[in-house]
Amino acid sequence: MSTVDTVIDRGRGMTTEQLLLLVVGLGAFLLVGDLIIGILNGTYSISRVARYVVEGTLYGLIIGLAGIGLSMTYSILNFANFAHGDYVTSGAFFGWGVTYLIAGWGAASFGHLALVAPQRGVGGSHLEIAITSTPFAIMAGLLVAGVGTALFVYLIDRIAYKPMRGSGGIPLLITSIGVAFALRYLIVFVFSNRTRGTTTGGLPSFDLLLVDGWVSVDAHDATLIIAAVALMIGVHLMLQRTKLGKAMRAMSDNRDLALVTGIPTEQIIRWTWMIGGGLAGSAGYLMVLWTGTIDWQFGWLLLLLIFAAVILGGIGSIYGAIFGGLIIGISMHLSMVWLPGGDFTTITAFLIMILVLMIKPAGLFGGKTTA
Repeated sequence: MSTVDTVIDRGRGMTTEQLLLLVVGLGAFLLVGDLIIGILNGTYSISRVARYVVEGTLYGLIIGLAGIGLSMTYSILNFANFAHGDYVTSGAFFGWGVTYLIAGWGAASFGHLALVAPQRGVGGSHLEIAITSTPFAIMAGLLVAGVGTALFVYLIDRIAYKPMRGSGGIPLLITSIGVAFALRYLIVFVFSNRTRGTTTGGLPSFDLLLVDGWVSVDAHDATLIIAAVALMIGVHLMLQRTKLGKAMRAMSDNRDLALVTGIPTEQIIRWTWMIGGGLAGSAGYLMVLWTGTIDWQFGWLLLLLIFAAVILGGIGSIYGAIFGGLIIGISMHLSMVWLPGGDFTTITAFLIMILVLMIKPAGLFGGKTTA
């Protein structure tokens, strides 16, 4: 048999999954090759590529942190919560209201500061809000964003979700859509629809000199990294080392068996909502700290990327949500080497999700629920 016939026979024996994996691998090889060649011949700047990776990592940490709560909700309650993005926004406003109150005490009225300065005249730049100049205000705001959102989400569960809990996943999903719209326009009613700046500039930064430029990580970037990683480690330790975490993992594996063995399922559901909501609120606060602006719908716009990260990593796996978020964030920013920004980077994120799911339908961490 000739060599050509052997190759043809092997090609016929390849499964669709193997063929798709080969195509995706070839595409990735061509992109990496183009990137390396472009860097070597000066077409692509090393510092520019490095900045995209750093920004993508920061963005991915936010998506992954928010995605943990969404993944836990699906794993234990078995429905996709479309209000999760608005929990992110709510937490940001809760936390930044406290930050404004502490940093701007005496500079404006209580209501003006608590509502994150809905009218012009007092903003983050005027109050000189930054982690270096107002560290207590920012730490207090982050704490309130997490705890306040946890309690707020628990209240929503008591009012909206608990009466529907025995009706199945579809009624709960529809309820979550209604909760999302209600929250979004409640935020507009209370805080207004104006986009405002929240922080001041001139932050100290760590500057790394590369061959053709600098890559900087400022104090707010470092705060985001430290806070997000600390919260992720905390969730990991909670799930692996505490009775609550073990009960949550047991309930995600088999709710009926957990109920029979005496695990207080209603208590686990309550803690699931509160932990997921707290992480979402913290992610929202850190997102605003990083970008320096806040508006009424940024969490809703982030929701699709959070879903993409959770699905990419494997629904129900918190580690999948974290790694999925990092993959989404880095790929979105790195794609700007070849594509213009805006919607094109979002398309890249979902394209990667689709390609991974075509090869591994259960996601990167598929089959591992809650842990």
